[in-house]
Amino acid sequence: MTFPAMPAAVSQFFDASQRADADAWADSFAPDALFHDPVGTEPLRGREAIREFIAGVLPNFAPFLGLTPLEAHTVGGFTAVSWRGAAVSLDGRPVNWSGINVYELDPASGLIREAKAYFNHAVFAAQLVA
Repeated sequence: MTFPAMPAAVSQFFDASQRADADAWADSFAPDALFHDPVGTEPLRGREAIREFIAGVLPNFAPFLGLTPLEAHTVGGFTAVSWRGAAVSLDGRPVNWSGINVYELDPASGLIREAKAYFNHAVFAAQLVA
């Protein structure tokens, strides 16, 4: 599958999610980044908090298949990406969700300064309830 053209840090974000690599995923963010996951919740503040969050989520799946970008649009230092997520719960049920992320990039480093994830967390969470 060919992925949409995206800045390097945004490509790394999606690639690392598909490999379930918490370190590489967090490394796509600037050290002082904000991550709203999802928008409307208190943002994660800083790369280390983002790394801890991701590392805490991944063990809840077997496997976590990641986020697949579908379409990307970049204007200046901002990129919006529509995506689909897939995973398998620990008890073997498929978990599927989708959304749109908006990324603001740090102009000096090219890393993600702020990411806003727009998706319905209730739909995601309902799939994990037995």
